[in-house]
Amino acid sequence: MSLSVTSSVSSRNAARGLLPLCAAVGAYLFYLSAGEIQLRDTDTMWQIRVGQWILDHGAMPTSDVFSFTRFGEPWISSSWLSQVVYALVYGGDWAGPVILTSIAIGATVAIFLHLLSPHFDPARALLIAALALLLSTIHFLARPHMLALPVLLAFVGGLMSAADRRTSPSWWLLPLMALWANLHGGFVLGLALIGPIGLEAIWSAEPSRRRQLVARWGLFGLAALAASCVTPYGWNSLMGATKILSLGKLLTLIGEWKPADFSKPSFFEATLLGLIGLITYRRLTLSVPRILLLLGLIWMALSHVRNIEVFAFIAPLVLAKPISEQWGHAGAAASRFEETRSVPVITILAVIAMVIGAWVTTTMFVAQHEFKFLPAVSPVAAVDVLQQHKAQRVFSTAPFGGYMVSRDMKVFIDGRAELYGEQFVLDYYAALDARDVGQLLDLLDKYRIDATLLSSDSPAGNALDHLKGWKRLYKDDIAVIHVRSDERAGAEPAAAGLNQP
Repeated sequence: MSLSVTSSVSSRNAARGLLPLCAAVGAYLFYLSAGEIQLRDTDTMWQIRVGQWILDHGAMPTSDVFSFTRFGEPWISSSWLSQVVYALVYGGDWAGPVILTSIAIGATVAIFLHLLSPHFDPARALLIAALALLLSTIHFLARPHMLALPVLLAFVGGLMSAADRRTSPSWWLLPLMALWANLHGGFVLGLALIGPIGLEAIWSAEPSRRRQLVARWGLFGLAALAASCVTPYGWNSLMGATKILSLGKLLTLIGEWKPADFSKPSFFEATLLGLIGLITYRRLTLSVPRILLLLGLIWMALSHVRNIEVFAFIAPLVLAKPISEQWGHAGAAASRFEETRSVPVITILAVIAMVIGAWVTTTMFVAQHEFKFLPAVSPVAAVDVLQQHKAQRVFSTAPFGGYMVSRDMKVFIDGRAELYGEQFVLDYYAALDARDVGQLLDLLDKYRIDATLLSSDSPAGNALDHLKGWKRLYKDDIAVIHVRSDERAGAEPAAAGLNQP
């Protein structure tokens, strides 16, 4: 009887210990099967092209080489390591980037559940993880921020764990900061959170230990700042990563930097209101630093929709300890957490089995499924026409810029708003809108544009249909091309059979 009970307990403990990995594999396979949702933004294309440039030249870019409007001007890549990794797994099709991004999502889920496990039972932890994924999926794209997401979570989770224990952070977090700084410019968030999270540790500690904690957290903050400069660009990585925040009014026009819109129902709105209602109903008491942290995360998510994923994964870590202590989950969750450290042999064997299973499933799925970018952002036929026409200075929309870079065309603009600057991009938006036709023509003349590549329903494209000096060369359901009318005669042979009026 004793042997039977012991075996049963060991099995349950092994299952609980494997929960983060099981959930990670499940998340990986789900996002792999829905891989096209990661291929909605052509910024992925120029990111990979930058990685290929680094590999080809064995050097880091210090100036722009992909546009004709900013060619040669200073520019650094704060996501160089992610770009190189994406370039290495890109084999001419999109299976590699999709698999890599799906692995990053799975790793994020595993780390998240590990951080929640001391405070919540498996069912509640899985529910919180599912909510975080639902909130974040809109920004799950095959881009560098996805490779940085598990690092972000591990670093900030390490800070919160130290604050929950009323101690200083582990020095092992410093290599994570260095890695983060090479993967994505969002590492500045980690630096910014050291102070508020450290304040929580100091606030909750015994008065006799506060001076010591202030010194240790301050020293850690300086060390993390130094670690963030361990990149090929050194101190300039920090400056480059913060440059986008100086774009002012422009941030309200870029999709992922727009503020949250509550004019129509959204899942984020429901989650935020539900959280406020739950905290009020259950009378959760938070320390002043945790209140400030939570308000800061909410403000970030409301200011820019790309920060909703930060709120989704970090806010639960801020609330986890108070909830577990005040709502009666702390003791049971902690004991379960300690129990999961047993039966390493079973755990290792199960891990090997799941990894092999995921690899076999991936191989079979990829062999039968071709991942493709959305046609709406991939004007293949139109770019074929432009290359046959030998157009050199093409005024195009930013979403087409990534695809054009991948086709080795110099672009008017792409997704690197920090390179082009606020006024340039505002002028670009005004020209696209075509409310002032004179402004559109001035911009085309200023940059000596010889052809335009615009979305088929673009106001600027419609205006060019009726403007003297410009003629339509090509149009399909995705894009429309106009050229200067004095070049029309030379364009016709190249576009023969392709022009669709």
